[in-house]
Amino acid sequence: VSAAPSAFSDEKGGSASEPEYGHDPASGGIFSSDYKRHDDLKEMLDSNKDSLKLEAMKRIVAMIARGKNASDLFPAVVKNVACKNIEDPNQLIRASALRVLSSIRVTIIVPIMMLAIKEAASDMSPYVRKTAAHAIPKLHSLDPEQKDQLIEVIEKLLADKTTLVAGSVVMAFEEVCPDRIDLIHKNYRKLCNLLIDVEEWGQVVIINMLTRYARTQFLNPNINESLLEENSEKAFYASDDEEEEDKKAEPATLAKRKPYVMDPDHRLLLRNTKPLLQSRNAAVVMAVAQLYFHLAPKAEVGIIAKALVRLMRSHSEVQYVVLQNVATMSIKRRGMFEPYLKSFYIRSTDPTQIKVLKLEVLTNLANETNISTILREFQTYIKSMDKDFVAASIQAIGRCATNIGEVRDTCLNGLVQLLSNRDELVVAESVVVIKKLLQMQPEQHSDIIKHMAKLIDNIQVPMARASILWLIGEYCEHVPKIAPDVLRKMAKSFTNEEDIVKLQIINLAAKLYLTNSKQSKLLTQYVLNLAKYDQNYDIRDRARFIRQLIVPTDKSGALSKYAKKLFLALKPAPVLESPFKDRDHFQLGSLSHLLNAKAAGYQELPNWPESAPDPSVRNVEIPDWSKCSSRKDRKEKKVEKPFYSDSEGESGPTESADSGNCESDSGSGSASASGSDESGSGSESEESGEETESDEEEEDEEEEKKKRKKLDKTKAKKQAEESAERCTIHTIHQISCIINFDQFDMNKITSVFSQTLAPSGSIKMYELLHRIKGEGLAVEYCFSRQPFSPEPNMVAVQIQFTNNTNSETKNLHIEDPRLQSGMRIREFAEIDVLAAGESVTVVMGIDFCDSTQAANFQLCTHTRKFFVSIQPPVGELMTPAFLTENDFKKEQGKLMGMNEILEKLTLGEKCVNEHVIVERVTATANLSRVPCGSDKECRFAGKTVSSGCLVLVTVTTKEGGGAQLTVNCEKMLIGTMLVKDILQALSQ
Repeated sequence: VSAAPSAFSDEKGGSASEPEYGHDPASGGIFSSDYKRHDDLKEMLDSNKDSLKLEAMKRIVAMIARGKNASDLFPAVVKNVACKNIEDPNQLIRASALRVLSSIRVTIIVPIMMLAIKEAASDMSPYVRKTAAHAIPKLHSLDPEQKDQLIEVIEKLLADKTTLVAGSVVMAFEEVCPDRIDLIHKNYRKLCNLLIDVEEWGQVVIINMLTRYARTQFLNPNINESLLEENSEKAFYASDDEEEEDKKAEPATLAKRKPYVMDPDHRLLLRNTKPLLQSRNAAVVMAVAQLYFHLAPKAEVGIIAKALVRLMRSHSEVQYVVLQNVATMSIKRRGMFEPYLKSFYIRSTDPTQIKVLKLEVLTNLANETNISTILREFQTYIKSMDKDFVAASIQAIGRCATNIGEVRDTCLNGLVQLLSNRDELVVAESVVVIKKLLQMQPEQHSDIIKHMAKLIDNIQVPMARASILWLIGEYCEHVPKIAPDVLRKMAKSFTNEEDIVKLQIINLAAKLYLTNSKQSKLLTQYVLNLAKYDQNYDIRDRARFIRQLIVPTDKSGALSKYAKKLFLALKPAPVLESPFKDRDHFQLGSLSHLLNAKAAGYQELPNWPESAPDPSVRNVEIPDWSKCSSRKDRKEKKVEKPFYSDSEGESGPTESADSGNCESDSGSGSASASGSDESGSGSESEESGEETESDEEEEDEEEEKKKRKKLDKTKAKKQAEESAERCTIHTIHQISCIINFDQFDMNKITSVFSQTLAPSGSIKMYELLHRIKGEGLAVEYCFSRQPFSPEPNMVAVQIQFTNNTNSETKNLHIEDPRLQSGMRIREFAEIDVLAAGESVTVVMGIDFCDSTQAANFQLCTHTRKFFVSIQPPVGELMTPAFLTENDFKKEQGKLMGMNEILEKLTLGEKCVNEHVIVERVTATANLSRVPCGSDKECRFAGKTVSSGCLVLVTVTTKEGGGAQLTVNCEKMLIGTMLVKDILQALSQ
């Protein structure tokens, strides 16, 4: 930094007659608190002279080095750093500058970002235009008010003809304005034709977008088949009068049945996506499969089956996603997977979740032809050691018996044989399934009910015992001799039974009292007296209710007359359905389909239109070169364009989004639905345009040569500036390395200019031993939030030792730990030698037993011992738990009452959006975000490290800056402390 004038050596100020730019803002004089000095620096940064800009940058660096606050100069510095590189001859530098600029989450530089994106959208390099498309969603999330301007940029980039840009701009379209279908109309055919050459992840985005587009623009190709099915069923059951009415209404029916003709653009999409079924990327294959499932005629959907079966040879994660979608497809399109039945047979090496999904598919594919083969497979699966898989297999047998009446008796007999199995879980699951099957034909299976009654003494699983009791009570008239005896046995063990079994004992007693009061009257009164004093209030209430209902007294209500109708009413047989039955209303391949819940950002799959929209909106006019601007105008336009170096020679003018006044948006080369005649005329017009412009191109080449000569003359000047530019580029790359896309930290950015990187702000450091108290040894610690690998139920504590002395420190270790009852500590390995001026980091584990009590111990060296303690914040006693929205609600329902804490709060001024709330909660406690379909709620889940108790946090925002915090935790003390910490974080 150049020396400051002598007048500024005095900290009390200087002469007012000195030049304006002679004031040194880093001197610390009276100008150190005067904002006019910043105005001077801003004027220097905004000037056209590089020398003044360089001088201002030097002074700003000097200010930062002296610890002065220069945060209000940040936009001006960024503008000079970024804009210089946005105009760099190298396309990689231009793209990197835009990427860094769009990653800085500061609203004050939004205008600069918008200008940079607009300029990059017109860049000659497709790589820069692709980066501009990536920057659009970032700017939209930072400032949604810029949406209208961003839509204009998206519209411009959608017209781009290069495959490199297509996927990125469609992704920007999906995030910023997915409802603006009118932007896709003229680019639809182009996107269909470019699809085969787009990079893989771009193909996924485009295919998913075109699926939703096609559902709004084309007719359902299977509409006639569904009409025929409905009419055929009506005709079979119709009477003569109804047939006459149908004949009268025949014209209207014929109008509905008019032959379906597929739109050529619909066929174009199906034809161009079909080759992608051979892609090596599983996501691309899955995207094409869901497109065909949602858009193709039934006769053509079958081609996706082979491709999906091929993906089942991939990793288990891919298999899981594919099988989820196959399970949904196999419900409505069973026939296309039947040839590949053996591909869904289960291997012993398959994970449990894969086994269950394959079982689901096999059950969906079962029919009268292949049921014998499938049942033999199921018999083998029941012998597995995987208990969850065995239970799923028994349920699958029950579903097959429900769906296929011919094998119902066979399945029932097979399940009865399983009742003698040694495995209690197999017996219990068989009882539950048999109970459901017997409800369909109970009068034919009284022997099975008797056999199950005999098993009541041996089966101990509560659900199975309850199912047997329900069966005996429901069909007690079929087993009149056995039912009272079962009640007698259960009355003896009533007090020792589980709650679910007690409720069924009460129900059995009530039904027997109503049907066989002579034998069961006293038993019923005995059971009701036992239930009257039970600890569970549900059982006490049920007993009180039933006593008043079945034992009429003077105080009994009118309902006691209808007790038999209430208890002995015919119950409909249960319907065993696939859990994937109604899941196809989510778009296949989406996260929402996988979770069976609407995920954030999910876009609904539109319904087919009743009448076809106007297909002419997709027609693209072929440009008429005779109506283009004059040669002089075009020449002037070419001169106005920036001239770039040969470093981007791979991108020619045909790749530009702005290739002259007569730019064509044609992607498919077709202007009408037929897509053939006008493509030919377009090629002819282009050839004629090339002939008329041959002379112009020669003149343009001469001008290009002159420009190159002029460029060579200025080459020396550019080389002189190269060193300064390298420094600037290095600064940008440093910024890009420390930019956090979720949080902007001014200290990090300003430290780059002073050549010093600040420590990460995401992990808070605590002082364990001050260097003065430790005689030169400084010790700090932090909670790294990483699993402690030797013992998972310990909190990992990262400790950093720094030797500030001029001599070695030896034998660093821990002695004499003083811990509360139950707490444990796992020491780090002894540090033999810590050289002077050096630092070393170690990790130790502490089991705090889910408490915030401090862990006290001695930190020892070869000469001294220091008493130190580590006390954790309550939020560091947790580890993230990854739950779905349904799992979260289910677990939250279990942690109600005293395990739930509700607090109302007013959000702080900086808690302006969901992003800040998530950031503050996760900074306070080591929790993970739970997906939520509501924009008003943020949900988090975790488990305590030591005991694994679930911790659930919900922040519900309200209008006016208000909010409600809900914490559900089995450990009330932890919940109370966590509420206090989160309230403090959100109120700031």
